[in-house]
Amino acid sequence: MPTIFLESRDNPKIKHLRGLIEQNSYRKKQAQTVLEGTHLCLSWLEKKRKINSIFTTERALEHEDFEKIAEYYQGVIFVLSETLYKDLSTLGTTLACLAIVDLPTSTQALNFTEDTLILENVQDPGNVGTLLRSAAAAGIEQIVCTKGSASLWSPRVLRAGMGAHFSLQTYENIVLEDILKQFKIPVYVTSSHESESLYSQNLRPQCVWILGNEGQGVSEFALRHAQAVSIPQPGGQESLNVAVAGSICFFEMVRQRL
Repeated sequence: MPTIFLESRDNPKIKHLRGLIEQNSYRKKQAQTVLEGTHLCLSWLEKKRKINSIFTTERALEHEDFEKIAEYYQGVIFVLSETLYKDLSTLGTTLACLAIVDLPTSTQALNFTEDTLILENVQDPGNVGTLLRSAAAAGIEQIVCTKGSASLWSPRVLRAGMGAHFSLQTYENIVLEDILKQFKIPVYVTSSHESESLYSQNLRPQCVWILGNEGQGVSEFALRHAQAVSIPQPGGQESLNVAVAGSICFFEMVRQRL
């Protein structure tokens, strides 16, 4: 693989990379994002998607994962010093690899009759990425994010998603009031108020799951237009982490459909 060494923090390519890592507005303006780690890069390439450029270190370049990447990626690899790479990276323990890719654009209209996950103002990138990973594993392929949720294609959400994004149809900055009444299938929200047990629901038909903000839960609008379900907690905890709660719901659905 051809390589070029970059040493200066002021190099335009480094400035561009840093902007994509750190600024959501810059990612939107450039219509690009950054995949971090060889696992994400290989998952992306295996879906026959294009990588625009890759940044790594001299030490990491010798790793066998880069031999696998070379099977798909024919471009130049930019090699950075360990110090410069650590200054850019949001991880500290993964194999050095940062790849710039174009932001995918959804080519399909929202389908109001298929399994859907709606994230309403879910703000933590780790929670969002974990929910996408669980949804993909459960066979939910359509993800909707309302305004106020963490950006689906930020490096942190991508890292938590571990490649789940690449098999999903995603829609961002959606206004819940504009779409919710259009669904022709049951809609569920997780809530501890006026709710029925998750395990009393018939989840075999296609359905919609709405998961809300980590502190405040779902909106009043969502509660008025959906069936509220709760997860029994014999241990008496006040609430579950939203990613844990969502995963439990998805796999109860899977269990019933098997």
